Amino acid sequence: MLSYQEDKIVQKNRWKILVSISMFTFMSTLDGSIVNIALPTISKDMIVPMNQAEWIVSIYLMVVCACLLLFGKIGDSFGKIKIFRLGMIIFTIGSLLCGFNHSLGFLLFARVVQAIGASMTMATNTGIITEVFPMNERGRALGSIGAFVSLGAIAGPGLGGLILAQFSWSYIFWINVPVGIITMILSQRFLPKDITMSKQKTDMLGFATFALFILTFFGGVFLGQERGFLTSIPLILFALAVVSFVLFVMVEKKVPMPLISFSIFKNKIFSMSLLTATLIFSSNFFINVVVPFYLQNARGLSPSYAGMLMMVFPLLMVIGSPLSGYLTDKVGPQILVLVGLALLSTTQLMYTFMTIDTPLWYYILATAIMGLGNSLFQSPNNTMVMSSVTRENLGVAGSMNSFARNLGMVIGIASATTILYHAMSSKMGERVTTYIAERPDVFIYGMKITFLGSFLLCLVALLLTIWRIKKQGGVRHGE
Repeated sequence: MLSYQEDKIVQKNRWKILVSISMFTFMSTLDGSIVNIALPTISKDMIVPMNQAEWIVSIYLMVVCACLLLFGKIGDSFGKIKIFRLGMIIFTIGSLLCGFNHSLGFLLFARVVQAIGASMTMATNTGIITEVFPMNERGRALGSIGAFVSLGAIAGPGLGGLILAQFSWSYIFWINVPVGIITMILSQRFLPKDITMSKQKTDMLGFATFALFILTFFGGVFLGQERGFLTSIPLILFALAVVSFVLFVMVEKKVPMPLISFSIFKNKIFSMSLLTATLIFSSNFFINVVVPFYLQNARGLSPSYAGMLMMVFPLLMVIGSPLSGYLTDKVGPQILVLVGLALLSTTQLMYTFMTIDTPLWYYILATAIMGLGNSLFQSPNNTMVMSSVTRENLGVAGSMNSFARNLGMVIGIASATTILYHAMSSKMGERVTTYIAERPDVFIYGMKITFLGSFLLCLVALLLTIWRIKKQGGVRHGE
């Protein structure tokens, strides 16, 4: 525990601590999405097919998901701030390596290094903020973290398009290096020593079985898209995923200090908030997958113009998130979550009506509503997750919260591409796994079906939240 004097210094510097953590949170989340818009350029430059280039995005998100729970537990045991600082160093080194155009294999290795560092920071950031900030300011602080997570997740294609308009694709990764160094200097100055450490033994067998489950399951999904889901390799990977998941559950029930204590899911607020976060981040990544194709290929816009249009979402997040955090502290999270989910559902429905001739103002309006809806949802949802657990479980709760978001991103990519390609194949009458230049109508048909799927995800999240609030006796002020 910190002494009275040390705690006083922490409270004095708490907003500076938030800035340094938020900067790195944005950067590590951004790298899950910024590469999407550069894939055609990287594919052409490295002379590799598009389906292989897509692993540059997929491998990063898969490794982050696989490692989050491990580093959340290690952070609880040996210090969240130690793990966060080490993660910053590893991520920055990985970013530097990613920019060197040696081969696809080297780039994938560098992305794994990046992902390990990112998972260390993502697993500990919300736990650090929850420890540092008093309850009456926690909504604003977690709202800021949530804003930077959402900004990073959705701003990638827009920011990537702007970078590609001026520089080579290497700078998409190298931009992280100076930001990483600045953040490390800030954290060295302002981050305190660790406040709580349980010194518990880490469940490495649980981690191994869980990581194997994540890698084989999503590996099977992405390879299934390329080769067909009923071919031998995807089927083998799915079988391994089932076996490893069963083993993971068996291990967690037997070890004295499990990676996940399943009793935490008996907390309905915690569990439902995580589930809705997963659904909404899945929905967000439907946009990331489909909109760049819509704006660039179907509408014929340049990457830089498409990038500027896609920046409408993060701009609204910047405006809405601080307000959302403030309102969370004043009126409680429940009503804000409901309004945010209602706006997100409305947006996805609006997207289903877009065609190749839809005025751009319609897209901008729908995207602005989506940005506002996300900002109203993220902050109170984070507050509900982190305020529903005890102090010693903050690291696990933070890593579970980050895991839910990243799992949502991977599910979003996998689901959106699967639905899009399947709908396009149905329209075309043959197997389609890419945009067909001379048939924009095929893409528009697939896009509408894909956005309908995204709307259903948001609707399920909204209905689950309404049901949960009714079971708890309605919206209560200050909760």
